[in-house]
Amino acid sequence: MRRCPLCSNDNCVPFYQDRKRAIYRCKACELLFADANSHLPPAAELNKYQTAANKHKALQQFVMSLLEQCAQQTTQPLLGLNFGRTLETSVVNTISQRGHQLYQYDPFFAPDHSLLKQQYDFIACYKVFEHFRFPNKEWNLLCSILKPGGWIAINTQLLVQLNGFAKWHHKNNLTHVSFYQQATFQFLAQQADFKLLFASNDLILVQKPSKSDITRDPSSLI
Repeated sequence: MRRCPLCSNDNCVPFYQDRKRAIYRCKACELLFADANSHLPPAAELNKYQTAANKHKALQQFVMSLLEQCAQQTTQPLLGLNFGRTLETSVVNTISQRGHQLYQYDPFFAPDHSLLKQQYDFIACYKVFEHFRFPNKEWNLLCSILKPGGWIAINTQLLVQLNGFAKWHHKNNLTHVSFYQQATFQFLAQQADFKLLFASNDLILVQKPSKSDITRDPSSLI
């Protein structure tokens, strides 16, 4: 019996199998996840990340766009967290010069766990959700460190059609172990009572409910 690593439901069925690993589907939250026995050892996973092409420009655009949109909703300085990736120091300094503050947490390259004990106005998750081996743990963490009224911006490729999984290139990266559909984020948003917007096929925005001044229709953040 397989238990879903996101919603803990045991209504999970075999979905896909190739020479390297098996993929299961949760019928409750619609997460697709890799068999834990096929997860790469930490050293091999780190090596993959070290040799992967850096995408600092795309990450920078992602974070700066989120910051700018949130800044339009308040006159107060913002505190943000770049979760799971790291930007160049020059970008962080630019944000500071604009009167805001951005911290960065990465389990391999910036493992400062003290940053996970405070709350943030916004959290940027650029291409990290697919790497979550225990997505329930990470999701609950992100929810807990987000201020009321705050935003989480998630960049991850959504699976649009189940029958297209076999040809989906996104699955071929062995560090990608969790695969999401729109229904998955709808499930999470409903459970957390968050506002939800699918801005594109790889951009998901969620807002924690609040009466704070960082509140607006999610469509304004497209």
